[in-house]
Amino acid sequence: MSVVGKNVRMERIKNRRTGRMIIVPMDHGVSSGPIAGLLDMPKIVDKVAEGGANAVLLHKGIVKVGHRGYGRDIGLILHLSGSTSLSPDPNNKVLVTTVEEAIKLGADAVSVHINIGADNEADMLKILGSTARECMEWGMPLLAMMYPRGKKIKSEHDVNVVKHAARCGAELGADIIKTNYTGDIDSFRELVKGCPVPVVIAGGPKMNTDKDVLEMVKGAIDAGGAGTSIGRNIFQHKNPTKMVRAIARIVHEGYDADEAMRELK
Repeated sequence: MSVVGKNVRMERIKNRRTGRMIIVPMDHGVSSGPIAGLLDMPKIVDKVAEGGANAVLLHKGIVKVGHRGYGRDIGLILHLSGSTSLSPDPNNKVLVTTVEEAIKLGADAVSVHINIGADNEADMLKILGSTARECMEWGMPLLAMMYPRGKKIKSEHDVNVVKHAARCGAELGADIIKTNYTGDIDSFRELVKGCPVPVVIAGGPKMNTDKDVLEMVKGAIDAGGAGTSIGRNIFQHKNPTKMVRAIARIVHEGYDADEAMRELK
């Protein structure tokens, strides 16, 4: 088991000075198809790298055509699980590749998507546990996307279900948890306090304004969050480079939302 290997790789997906991370997930092609913002993969990866993103998150086929396409240095997280929106049950995430293949592709970390409360929760928890074991064996950091989704879930942003999902991921071996922002600093601080590994926030659907995104980021960081894993609100932005730069001002430099908004002018 290689703890040293994990630590070395973890440094490649975060800011070594702050210990925080800005991850841009671009795995949406499997779930949603060729959506806006993800048609020219080398170009969009280059744009977010220029803005200061610490890592991108991709499926294995895109690594061959769209990672570091223009030579900029940016960390690579390989997504191991997937489902499509056309499936009878899009919440059922299955493994589509392995930790060993991620190593062969040069990944700095891997990720899996787990829906707590879904009909197939048991199968996904088994995937999480076995993947965490492989990651420990290979010295590979594991990011777990932990979302409360299912018949019993009334709100995916309710602090009680989100903090349960986050803690579950940590308990089963994840090194980083990605989950929903709970809406305010106090409730998210409660979540962070109950999760013994770093927590980054998801971006969710495209938001109405840039200010909304930046205020969410600020709230998460002030509550003790470890950074962001925001997709659509970056790669579908009219200027992805500037949007990442604005987020970086908050995550790595302590700016408030109004100060960070200046990067977008």
